[in-house]
Amino acid sequence: MRYVIAITGASGCKYGIRLLQELKGEKILIISKMAKIIIPRETSYCVNDVEEMADVIFDDDNLLAPVSSGSCKFDAMIVAPCSVSSLAKISNGLADTLITRTASVALKESRKLILVIRETPKSAVTLENELRLARCGACILDANPGYYSSPKTVEDIINFVVGKCLDQLGIDHDLYEKWK
Repeated sequence: MRYVIAITGASGCKYGIRLLQELKGEKILIISKMAKIIIPRETSYCVNDVEEMADVIFDDDNLLAPVSSGSCKFDAMIVAPCSVSSLAKISNGLADTLITRTASVALKESRKLILVIRETPKSAVTLENELRLARCGACILDANPGYYSSPKTVEDIINFVVGKCLDQLGIDHDLYEKWK
């Protein structure tokens, strides 16, 4: 399996990092400029540490990267976290970065696109953008943890959300205890 993992400038870059740690198969990574600033502020990782978890890395301003074309095959794209700015661009067809262009490719090629939105509260504009993308086939996966698995740590909460991403991809995991 080939996955594109994009980390945008919303708070919550730990979701994208945890996905990189959990996904098996080829991992193609795109990190936005703002995410590169946020990663060392929110985590104990530097950007190079995160990039080492991927098989292939592209700069977000490289619109000539292979994943910007529908002829480049990948199985799914996960944007974790997905900023509301990236959400708005994707929803409105603005493909001015590699992240937004690759998301556009995922939609037009009917590939799995998971957007882990990390924003609250949400404006009507954000909700309309989410609805538009859901109608186009994207999975809107808010970074909202469930508490039926009795999380004890922040890592447990991150694992819950990442586990929900893996569920959407049909990947078995033991990141959280399933509802019984």
